[in-house]
Amino acid sequence: MERKCSNQPFLLLMQTSKAIQERIRDEMSKNKLNITEFSVLEVLYYQGKQTIQQIGNRILISSGSMTYVIDKLEQKGIIKRNDCREDRRVIHITLTTEGMEMMENIMPKYQEIVDSFFGDLKDDERELMVSYLNKVNNRV
Repeated sequence: MERKCSNQPFLLLMQTSKAIQERIRDEMSKNKLNITEFSVLEVLYYQGKQTIQQIGNRILISSGSMTYVIDKLEQKGIIKRNDCREDRRVIHITLTTEGMEMMENIMPKYQEIVDSFFGDLKDDERELMVSYLNKVNNRV
């Protein structure tokens, strides 16, 4: 007896998400980054100075894992830790000059890849997709 997934939208969403992540992972490996490292750098690139907790909340990674990733990126010289003057318990993370230059080189290709995933969708289809995904996300 062959069994079939009874929730086709869920299955397709998971397959699509995995395929997108694999494509991004392949592209980031050309820059000697894993997908988690890139996610951290992307947050810093768009948001600027952040705490480890803020970054972790944005990319959904535990603080223990975040510390490991931050250590690796700091060793590569592309991020730095900065003490907070107002609260000595807080450490801010920022891109170094080298990190900013790296991201300025990576982001156009990354944006091109992401845009290509949705390139065949018309504006109204994109809006519907966002609406449906928000509807599901609100129930999670």
